[in-house]
Amino acid sequence: MFASIITIGDEILIGQIIDTNSAWISKKLNEAGVIVKEIRSIGDNREQIIGTITEMMEISDLVLVTGGLGPTNDDITKNVLCELFSSKLILSEAVLQNIKEFVTLRGFKMNTNNHDQAMVPDNAIVLNNKMGTAPGMLFIKNGKYIISLPGVPFEMKHLMETQVLPFIKKTFINKPIIHKTLLIYGLPESILAEKISEWENALPEFVKLAYLPAPGFIRLRLSIYEAEPEHQMLIEDLLKNLKKIIAKNIFAEEDIKPEVLIGQLLKAKGKTLSTAESCTGGKISSLITSIPGSSVYYKGSIIAYDNSVKTNILAVKSETLKEYGAVSQQVVEEMALGVRKILKTDYSIAVSGIAGPDGGTPEKPVGTIWIAVASDKKTVSKKYQSLNDRETNILRASNTALAMLIEIIK
Repeated sequence: MFASIITIGDEILIGQIIDTNSAWISKKLNEAGVIVKEIRSIGDNREQIIGTITEMMEISDLVLVTGGLGPTNDDITKNVLCELFSSKLILSEAVLQNIKEFVTLRGFKMNTNNHDQAMVPDNAIVLNNKMGTAPGMLFIKNGKYIISLPGVPFEMKHLMETQVLPFIKKTFINKPIIHKTLLIYGLPESILAEKISEWENALPEFVKLAYLPAPGFIRLRLSIYEAEPEHQMLIEDLLKNLKKIIAKNIFAEEDIKPEVLIGQLLKAKGKTLSTAESCTGGKISSLITSIPGSSVYYKGSIIAYDNSVKTNILAVKSETLKEYGAVSQQVVEEMALGVRKILKTDYSIAVSGIAGPDGGTPEKPVGTIWIAVASDKKTVSKKYQSLNDRETNILRASNTALAMLIEIIK
């Protein structure tokens, strides 16, 4: 089964918001065995909506549309769908009651706009929205299924999980899609491709390989669409052969964020972590604490942006700073040892570097990063040379530090 996804909203096209709906929907459809053929974002424009849905119906069995179902004049999707599918609007008492309960619960009174949202196309299957006031709509035409959902992410996800995905699984018989993702650390994309070229060239034609670089690591994904039962064993055999080549560079065998994996590892071992950050300015701490329950294993961070914080709090020696400079192996190692001692943790991370866009020297250009990871057994430090883009340098340093910690814990 093939699907297309359309997101509607001028706010997406002008960059005011990021379209996260498509990524989430695509993942869920893949899990249900549905192959996504195309994703497209369009504006709140009648001709665009009609033209794009019509075009997508030619290539897909299912067209999922999000956005444009709100109560204001710029939300035109429902009226355009009525025109496209020769519908007329009728009052849905079930939707009206849902809207009344939703509005009243929040301490507001119903108005004309709320009432208008209870008007639904007469030839659509209504998907009542318990998380908001805009119902979803399912149209069937010429054997194709068109589903319109609210653009608000948590409303869309609620309708997908409670009504759309169960409908898809009940209505269609889809062969599974297999995705197996490895997280690779310590190899640039070009070198990784060179190291595994012989293995890659020997892959069966129906096995797709994708390189997905991110700052600090690479996702390597194997995919089989419309998989047969025996293909799961094939994937495992292919991974065994791959590990013979790059085993030391694989820090995860699933599509997982490094900060999530760190939490799993530390909780399993009953260990704790602290961080001392200079150039990353708390980014590492932010990633770690973005995971629910991180307080079990994460004690805290010292943001040592100024050298006086490094010396007065982290106990970095003044002589070390003077002789080697803040961006050096010696300083990050002393930072890592200092924060581990102060916060009494089993592991610590320390980072110091020149994030940019200025501040570099010929000896230490912008993008020079030193990272140290300390435990009770050893301290490991590495130097990385990144780009002159500040945001990328901070994220790359943070992800690399997390990857180094994973290596030490394992």
